Amino acid sequence: MLEEAIQTDFALVAAVYGDRHGNLVFEKSAANFNPLCAMAGRVTIAEVEELLEPGELDPASVHLPGVFVQHVVHGPGREKRIERTTTAEVAP
Repeated sequence: MLEEAIQTDFALVAAVYGDRHGNLVFEKSAANFNPLCAMAGRVTIAEVEELLEPGELDPASVHLPGVFVQHVVHGPGREKRIERTTTAEVAP
């Protein structure tokens, strides 16, 4: 049985480090899903927190090579609204 791959028009991914050539390094669980999402898109747009010059990234630490990324956007200090600290009072 052969299943067809998912192919999307656009893929939007967020990375911690990236260079102008599109080589990306992800953090934590983003390293599990973002490379696959980027490979599924015909056009991949990557938002990076820290934009580095080509050659500054260690090739062994690159999670997604630039061949899969068409556009890189520098977005420093973006707000991560999904992350919230919640606490509850404990009854005595």
